[in-house]
Amino acid sequence: SLMFAVRRCQPELVAPAIPSTPHELKPPLSDIDDQEGLRFLVPMIQIYRNEPSMAEKDPAKVIRQALAKTLVFYHPFEGRLREEPDRKLMVDCTGDGALFIEAHVDITLDQIGDALQPPL
Repeated sequence: SLMFAVRRCQPELVAPAIPSTPHELKPPLSDIDDQEGLRFLVPMIQIYRNEPSMAEKDPAKVIRQALAKTLVFYHPFEGRLREEPDRKLMVDCTGDGALFIEAHVDITLDQIGDALQPPL
């Protein structure tokens, strides 16, 4: 069993690179997207291998900047879901940004190999 420590940085909101119109309400989600059985959060960890050509750059900063640029074109992702009185979900484009959490580990991806699985 491989043991390693993870140091998680403070969560932050990454705002769009170009501010959007705050509190623009989008139409309610479609019935397909608004199924109550699908209203749950899927925790996700994305791990990226270091690209040699990017050796001098801070990977988290590069990802943060790319996310900020992406949110300009996909601004509903920087908003918040809001439930209306009829239980329909709407996207409130608040301009707050998307959640980003940087983390560091004391091990390399080569040491982990292909056996990376979340704890049970």
